[in-house]
Amino acid sequence: MRKVLFVLALAASSFSAASLVHADGKMAPATKSLYDRLGGKDAITAVVDDFVGNVAADKRINKFFAKTDIKKLKGNLVDQISAATGCTTCKYTGKDMKTAHAGMKITEADFNALVEDLVKSLDKFKVPAKEKGELLTPLAAMKGDIVTAK
Repeated sequence: MRKVLFVLALAASSFSAASLVHADGKMAPATKSLYDRLGGKDAITAVVDDFVGNVAADKRINKFFAKTDIKKLKGNLVDQISAATGCTTCKYTGKDMKTAHAGMKITEADFNALVEDLVKSLDKFKVPAKEKGELLTPLAAMKGDIVTAK
């Protein structure tokens, strides 16, 4: 579950700034990317730092991270979330979720504990419900690549 934090990404779906055309042919203002609405790299880094702390303190799942390079994990998580939420200059170069979690025997309860730890951090930083949902929805979609045990 070393890379499960970048499930998070948590992670996250791609929402890019796009211009919309109204029926009258006028351009609507471009919408901000999820990355920008979350507050950019500094805000994502703060949430990831708090989230990793929550996981480290969570006796249900911290065993999965006992031998993890935490600095590298945090960097991968920030990169993955940033890229997935619309940062145009950010790249995630880590493993895909299925490869990263192969052989780890992660259960649905383990996965749910991780999501609870993430939600705790998102709530602490007062991430609005809309943005929280946009971030957590793709995480739920990755569950099949992460949960491998009953």
